[in-house]
Amino acid sequence: MKAYDVKKGNVVEHNGTVYQVRDIERSAAQGRGGNVKFRFTMYSVPGGNKFDLSLGGDDELREVELSRRQVTYSYRDGDAFVFLDDEDYTSYTLDAATVGDDAGYIVDDLSGCYVQIVDDLPVGLQLPASVAMEVIETPPELKGGTATKRPKPARLSTGLEIMVPEYIATGERVLVSTSSGEFAGRAD
Repeated sequence: MKAYDVKKGNVVEHNGTVYQVRDIERSAAQGRGGNVKFRFTMYSVPGGNKFDLSLGGDDELREVELSRRQVTYSYRDGDAFVFLDDEDYTSYTLDAATVGDDAGYIVDDLSGCYVQIVDDLPVGLQLPASVAMEVIETPPELKGGTATKRPKPARLSTGLEIMVPEYIATGERVLVSTSSGEFAGRAD
């Protein structure tokens, strides 16, 4: 596939290594006949090692066949996370390095996830857009405050810390966006 056809999330091969594209910067051509350049931020699959690659728009990258299976989080086995396929109950084990920062969003019985598979090996995890989590610690709401919306810090059940609106109390369940890590509303 041509470099200008590559999208975020595509899995490509470069110099014998498989990478998932996480970010794309496009630099416009300067002057007449200038060539558009693309800068890809990619992470190796498996492994998660960051790699930056700059290519011209007509340069070729080989797309790798990636399959996705819908899974539900089952349990943690040491540093590894075990997910069960929603259809045939096949278990997929992903180590902490593969899950990375997404570990902060994994709660008991989390569904709506997808395990990414290359050559029959689980190599990545795709989380749902938002996850419901319990607030385990946050300062109380200030009485007599102004009508302005003031955020305050809150620690969630997985140890993740986010900013929440002032009216959220300890023990409430909130939705957290997995892409931005921000408060996305009350759950339930």
